[in-house]
Amino acid sequence: MSVMEIKKMGDPVLKQVCKPVDRISKKIKTLIDNMAETMYKNEGVGIAAPQVGVPIRVIVVDVGEHRYDIINPVIVETEGSIIDSEGCLSFPGVYGEVERAEKVKVEYTNRFGKQKYIEADGLLARCLQHEIDHLNGQLFIEIAKSLTSSKNKEES
Repeated sequence: MSVMEIKKMGDPVLKQVCKPVDRISKKIKTLIDNMAETMYKNEGVGIAAPQVGVPIRVIVVDVGEHRYDIINPVIVETEGSIIDSEGCLSFPGVYGEVERAEKVKVEYTNRFGKQKYIEADGLLARCLQHEIDHLNGQLFIEIAKSLTSSKNKEES
């Protein structure tokens, strides 16, 4: 495994709508493992393929309970609404108050080609929505109700 470069604000790949994965190859599995390594090295809880420069529909999420390797995710159900703070590996030091569904059900394919579902709430639900937004070229800074930087947080 290897740590990949995280694309930062302004890189055009972050605004691309990603292509679906049609075949889970060894190359896709290696990408997933490298994305996970990159996420852990940077102390993140989620990462999307475009954040490492690959515009395909793959995300990795681990909020501390289990690592999910997610291919071609689709949110099939949402419930409720909640506003909370988010950050992003592509926007270091920037945080925003973002409204998201409180609960989600996501259909996806795992790294072994099996169709799966995740029913999530709390941080996992927020993270899934944030990373799926990346696959659609949507950035949290575009939907945040307010933004602050870590510099502003330290001064207050």
